[in-house]
Amino acid sequence: MRLDAAAIRRGCPSCEIKTFRHLCGAELEHFRSAAKAGGALTVACTQQAAQFTDEAAERPDGIGFVNLRETAGWSRDGANAGAKMAALLAAAAVPAPDYPLVTLTSDGIVLIYGRDETAIEAGRMLADHLDVTVMLNQPTDITPPAATVFPIVKGTIRSARGHFGAFELTIDDYAKPRPSSRDRFVFESPRNGTTSRCNLVLDLSGGMPLFPAHDLRDGYLRADPREPAAVLRAVLSARDLVGSFDKPKYVDFTPGLCAHSRSKLTGCHRCLDLCPTGAITPAGDHVAINADVCAGCGQCAAACPTGAASYALPPADTQLQTLRAMLLAYHAAGGTHPMLLLHDSPHGTPLIDALARHGDGLPANALPFGVNELTQVGLEAVVGAFAYGASAVRFLLRAKPRHEVTGLSQTIAMADAILTGLGFDGCRVATIETDDPDALGAQLGAIETLAAVQTPATFRTVGKRCDLLRFALSELHRLAPMPVDVVALPQGAPLGTISVNTDGCTLCLSCVSVCPTGALRDDPERPVLKFVEDACVQCGLCQSTCPEKVITLRPQIDFRAARASAVAIKEEEPALCVRCGTPFGVKSTIDRVAAKLEGQHWMYPAEDKRLEILRMCADCRAIVMTEQQFDPFAGVPERAPPRTADDYSRHRDNKN
Repeated sequence: MRLDAAAIRRGCPSCEIKTFRHLCGAELEHFRSAAKAGGALTVACTQQAAQFTDEAAERPDGIGFVNLRETAGWSRDGANAGAKMAALLAAAAVPAPDYPLVTLTSDGIVLIYGRDETAIEAGRMLADHLDVTVMLNQPTDITPPAATVFPIVKGTIRSARGHFGAFELTIDDYAKPRPSSRDRFVFESPRNGTTSRCNLVLDLSGGMPLFPAHDLRDGYLRADPREPAAVLRAVLSARDLVGSFDKPKYVDFTPGLCAHSRSKLTGCHRCLDLCPTGAITPAGDHVAINADVCAGCGQCAAACPTGAASYALPPADTQLQTLRAMLLAYHAAGGTHPMLLLHDSPHGTPLIDALARHGDGLPANALPFGVNELTQVGLEAVVGAFAYGASAVRFLLRAKPRHEVTGLSQTIAMADAILTGLGFDGCRVATIETDDPDALGAQLGAIETLAAVQTPATFRTVGKRCDLLRFALSELHRLAPMPVDVVALPQGAPLGTISVNTDGCTLCLSCVSVCPTGALRDDPERPVLKFVEDACVQCGLCQSTCPEKVITLRPQIDFRAARASAVAIKEEEPALCVRCGTPFGVKSTIDRVAAKLEGQHWMYPAEDKRLEILRMCADCRAIVMTEQQFDPFAGVPERAPPRTADDYSRHRDNKN
């Protein structure tokens, strides 16, 4: 393949670039010399990564690797891929921070759930490696083995919960076989509601999966019993699952920022709606994320409006910094019309490799950007990519995703609304859903050439995703072809304003007390309701809490909101204490209450001086009631004596 070293140097001006023809063979000494020097070292080929790693085993800084061959050089457009190579090298130079780990432990206790001899045969293959129990779901004429090597029981799994190392199953129709079983199993009397605990579940029942998004549940292995190859793969996978295993703690959660609930009223529930594994559950005013169950799809973090849930592999600000490095290097190297191709490693990387080896390869302007999960990509990354000069963004999905991608669809819909509203024409953000490398190449080649911003932004930010989003939006608005002040967004967007029917609002300020971000505010000196749009995350707590039901959400982006001060939605004259003059409430509310009670309630006869107490502050009210020896029970109308149990008994006896 051709290497355009000049373009690479333009895109990576602070790096020393050296090119070779056979670095892993005849020119290996050049690598050894570079490995002895200090500073960061990147090898732009992955084929002999193991060899280079061994050669530099003593190097304290380690080595970075970038695959320029399959992603850039091996292409019909390879001669023009110099800018792309510079972009890939620049992106690889951004350091990724460490992430926390979760340790799961398995003692090798496995329950094999099946329907026929396939489950028993799987038990035989695993008996020397794991603690096996086979449970048959409504077994037919199955001949018992001559010797009991592992327990074989019958039962039907009613429900399952837990995770790798700690599964808990509720079983109905559970029964052990009688020792006298001869030509077929004869079972004891069954019982329901039995609990079974195990470290692994091997599901060969051929029925519905026991868990939602079952492919993401570590320790739950499932295969169709009619496919021997699939069963063998599942057995071999289970055999090695003994011991302690580390997995990333994908999501960092800050309960104090969560806008899920206040006073038992639900506000934001975006993460609960999107989590495919059920790892997120309500926990009072906030939610809880079970790191043992979490499979790292990242939809909760991408949708969280407050930053309470943040993705760690990598954090959102690191991801945005990597996109910045890639796109700015591409433009500096002379590239035009960059198209960002977001993909994951298990599916996207092999597809791109196959396209490079057996097809036309990626176009020269298609910049592959690998992520752990496509659904972790939030709106801030898409908006930031266009601000940094991307002309289009594509998400490379499986033809049949392993879990729901509703969160990603919502992100794309919001991005499309923003870009269209700001004058970006054409199809800017979309998915490519295929398992066929030729189809991938065809769809990439069919994308129309679209203009990017004339001068890419260069901003660099750190912090929570919500802060990154606001800054990226302001930069994109500054560079947009047709900037407007307000852009309407789809329902569920994390940005927007509220509409208040001021005629029905009583200024009770319940909405202020529950607003988690301070978007709704009051004033201790006067009855007023204020709103700061830039702080609103559309959690809906104000709408749920309002007793008059006069608040509605309106998702939108007002690009002036970041510079705007608090807006008074409703303001009224304060009620002044008739005794000391202190403001203590809303005058219209006090007048309305007094009008309803005067002459209509036994405590407040018409033109009685007691009515003045309603127009006093709490302190004066207490003083006056004490001075006048006000008895709240004086004049209480006589009522019938309370009924007792004896009264009801006599009534029943008389009726009979």
